[in-house]
Amino acid sequence: MEFDVVIVGAGPSGLSAAIRLKQLALAQGREVSVCVVEKGSEVGAHILSGAVIDPIALNELFPDWKARGAPLETEVTEDRLYVLGPARGFRFPSFLLPPLMHNRGFYIGSLGLVCRWLAREAEALGVEIYPGFAATALLRGDAGEILGVVTGDMGVGRDGRHKDSFTPGMALLAKYTLIAEGARGSLAKQLIADFDLSKDRSPQSFAIGLKELWELPAEKHRPGLVVHTLGWPLDNSTGGGTFLYHYGERFAAVGMVVHLDYKNPHLSPYEEFQRFKTHRMIRPMLEGGRRIAYGARAITEGGWQAVPKLAFPGGALIGCAAGFVNVPRIKGGHNAMKTGMLAAEAAFAAISEGRAHDVLTDYENAYLNSFVYKDLFRVRNVKPLWSRFGTAFGILLSGFDLWTNQLFGLSLFGTLTKEAPDYAALKPASASRRIAYPPHDNVVSFDKMSSVYLSGTSHEEDQPVHLTLKDADVPIRENLPLYDEPAQHYCPAGVFEIVAEAGASKFVINAANCVHCKTCDIKDPAQNTVWVPPEGGDGPNYASM
Repeated sequence: MEFDVVIVGAGPSGLSAAIRLKQLALAQGREVSVCVVEKGSEVGAHILSGAVIDPIALNELFPDWKARGAPLETEVTEDRLYVLGPARGFRFPSFLLPPLMHNRGFYIGSLGLVCRWLAREAEALGVEIYPGFAATALLRGDAGEILGVVTGDMGVGRDGRHKDSFTPGMALLAKYTLIAEGARGSLAKQLIADFDLSKDRSPQSFAIGLKELWELPAEKHRPGLVVHTLGWPLDNSTGGGTFLYHYGERFAAVGMVVHLDYKNPHLSPYEEFQRFKTHRMIRPMLEGGRRIAYGARAITEGGWQAVPKLAFPGGALIGCAAGFVNVPRIKGGHNAMKTGMLAAEAAFAAISEGRAHDVLTDYENAYLNSFVYKDLFRVRNVKPLWSRFGTAFGILLSGFDLWTNQLFGLSLFGTLTKEAPDYAALKPASASRRIAYPPHDNVVSFDKMSSVYLSGTSHEEDQPVHLTLKDADVPIRENLPLYDEPAQHYCPAGVFEIVAEAGASKFVINAANCVHCKTCDIKDPAQNTVWVPPEGGDGPNYASM
């Protein structure tokens, strides 16, 4: 199938790109064919975010988005930041925070529902959207340029044989291919390596975000309330924080972000999140409520220094495939949408000139002159300072740096870079403190399997395992003795286990539990685990996350 533009991923960046292409075509009376493929069973099925949304890009894409019925109705009315200790906490004075850290005027909602709405708007403009189809391979021309993608075969058994339901993948040809897979996408990872897009950039940095959706009692629900915390239960050397957002009809989004450059291999981000909810300041907010959904997802956090070259022959990286999250603001949706729009404008201009499969240099230039670039530049040192100096001192230095950027447009630190990738930060298990996590009370804290159930995760059992190992012996031979095989701790869905079999340890992969967070692909100290897309439509099904 041939199109002018193929977009991989129906998230905020991919859908914004598709809409912008059609808007430009409509304005100029031209025909531009646009196809979006989405590996989730439906648009929004794999979308996970807080989310407090800065509407700056949405205002540009659809100035009348409220009249069009966009599902963003709860405006932020109160903003709180707490620093927690094991027993108590204190509220950080709001006046000490620079203006960019305030959320008044923004909207709380479900990014998944926003994407479903964007998909309807895109289809109304003539965009073809195909959910349930995972793009698994790149099509290349004689000079290596990208000609499109191939969707994965369906109906392949675990043994590699074709079942009765076998359906071969489709080749989707395009003049330009936009990669909007989100954090740690499999095609983006390949493209960055093949075209050396991260040359002279800082190593990319990631976090894992865990989120639960709660329904609260009416007397505890405060629509528009935004709460963030720093500190406990994470120690000073482990970066991260939490959020609690009240919105809609008695909903509260509760979550934790843990930076994946943490050092202790015994640490479990999932258990840290469960422990957070037992804090004496947090438990009363949730007691009497009902947990209705759960999910986890990697977050691209490298910031300005780590953004790779965006354009390559035949296409471009957009959204979190490249990494445009503003770490201190905990926001990336507005930047994802804007970069999708910028790439669309560059692709449309190129197609109008009769070009195809070349490098969209206009997109790169547009990014350098956009609010996205400015947004990331002024916060560029927050994550490096946090990682180098720990939470307590690192956050103080970051606050100082944010204020100098706000007031004077400069940083006394210059531009700090990251020395090594996240997986290299792990210390040996023998040199690390073991962590005894408390039992779950099934009131505010819960076990992994009950959480995975709430994620709606489903995989066809008889298919090749999508969590692949370069060397099947590495987990037991190397990772277990050196690092207590951290996969059994960092996975938020119980995919990886060490079990005893015939008096020996065995590494087990429960691929059916996978919520597609990609943490294993990022944090494995041997870089032995490779996440590839399973059969299209498989994975979590986040109804309103």
